[in-house]
Amino acid sequence: QVQLVESGGGVVQAGGSLRLSCAASGLTFSSYAMGWFRQAPGKERESVAVVSWSGGSTWYADAAKGRFTISRDNAKNTVFLQMNSLKPEDTAVYYCAARFGRIPAIITTLDAYTNWGQGTQVTVSS
Repeated sequence: QVQLVESGGGVVQAGGSLRLSCAASGLTFSSYAMGWFRQAPGKERESVAVVSWSGGSTWYADAAKGRFTISRDNAKNTVFLQMNSLKPEDTAVYYCAARFGRIPAIITTLDAYTNWGQGTQVTVSS
């Protein structure tokens, strides 16, 4: 079955960086768009960044623009989220998710993503 396993979370001071990874198995990775989402305590899960199946198209939430970079390595079935200049408000559980389809459009709505990882905690201290 499809498995998505996130790693790379941790505790970092404000201004620091983290690189999240999501290793996928049980699917034809290059046929899936991938996204990173996050959920802070007491808040709804939100979209952070999305990358198309080819890696040719990306989308970022306003809060992530200029600080986060999503990328993927289809040869290694892995998607990454490089997070720089982290802020305390970035503290959340970060999830990766997969959506089947080789289409050029970027879809950011959570319910379009059918497979989810278990999440990795990111804590940014002030």
